[in-house]
Amino acid sequence: MARKTAQDDPLAPVTLAVGQEDLLLDRAVQEVVAAAKAADADTDVRDLTPDQLQPGTLAELTSPSLFAERKVVVVRNAQDLSADTVKDVKAYLGAPAEEITLVLLHAGSAKGKGLLDAARKAGAREVACPKMTKPADRLAFVRGEFRATGRSATPEACQALVDSLGSDLRELAAAVSQLASDIEGTIDEAVVGRYYTGRAEASSFTVADRAVEGRAAEALEALRWSLATGVAPVLITSALAQGVRGIGKLLSARGGRPADLARELGMPPWKIDRVRQQMRGWTPDGVSVALRAVAEADAGVKGGGEDPGYALEKAVVTIARAARSKGRA
Repeated sequence: MARKTAQDDPLAPVTLAVGQEDLLLDRAVQEVVAAAKAADADTDVRDLTPDQLQPGTLAELTSPSLFAERKVVVVRNAQDLSADTVKDVKAYLGAPAEEITLVLLHAGSAKGKGLLDAARKAGAREVACPKMTKPADRLAFVRGEFRATGRSATPEACQALVDSLGSDLRELAAAVSQLASDIEGTIDEAVVGRYYTGRAEASSFTVADRAVEGRAAEALEALRWSLATGVAPVLITSALAQGVRGIGKLLSARGGRPADLARELGMPPWKIDRVRQQMRGWTPDGVSVALRAVAEADAGVKGGGEDPGYALEKAVVTIARAARSKGRA
């Protein structure tokens, strides 16, 4: 969810939404508009792009009205405003009009930083909408979405949803909403698998999980499906590397509770439990063999070989063999 400062009144004279995550930016706008319409159902909402906000336009939109109507003025991509329009906005920040809420959406980059600094100096309510580039951030987003719906989802279910749907927050939010609406009780990994069959099976992490579990046939099937559905080979080698390294870390770690190991190894506790189940039968020598196989596959998919698919299949078989002492083929 978008993080807010302590100044958390959606009807503050000026709201500054900073970042490049479109879903969070849109939600910041929606929150202000909803609050304004709750206060006055006839609120006039003006949603403007930089080319629509010419010098003098803001003064027209915020001039006193005979009927004193409430108004929300949204300015998107404020970092792209012309120099003359920026002067207008800065002047307005010094004396905002009553019954009007100005919402500035700014990418947070160096471009247009003067306007960003001026809005902050003027005491604008700020909503942070950062781009979520890390898997851990998207996982936290999914957990927050489930909490917002008042529903319970297991850590494995949240991870499966991220693995299945990827980096699109809108898609993740829609999936959480659908699951919360359709499913009673706790939402677990099996539920996510039923709803997103095919996509979950195409996940690079599914390939890696089956491989490190020694289930070669299932890993190869998942690999071929992944490649057929457009998963980038480099993502699969990355997932294989993560899977093997996780086992290597846990093999070399001293015993302890999942929470203690999580802190030591930088893994969430639920991941510690999963890797513990996967590592049965693995040896340090097996990890070394598997890591070499991953390195060779990585070179193969990055131009060192003619057939990335073959390079990946070879790595998957080698990894599964390294785990085969568990008795699974």
